[in-house]
Amino acid sequence: MSGRPLDILEESLEETVTVRLKDGEEFTGVLTGYDQHMNIVLEGEDTTIIRGDNVVTIKP
Repeated sequence: MSGRPLDILEESLEETVTVRLKDGEEFTGVLTGYDQHMNIVLEGEDTTIIRGDNVVTIKP
């Protein structure tokens, strides 16, 4: 995968991703939504909404 970050998120919709935050915490789930600020929604055991300014990496 290469390209702009929002393009990569679009390609990763409905796929399992791992998100690492600034504080080192990681979340894994199915990427079900995002916006232009890279706020993301993960579905797993529960729904998790993560603010884009806390995200360090997103691994498909």
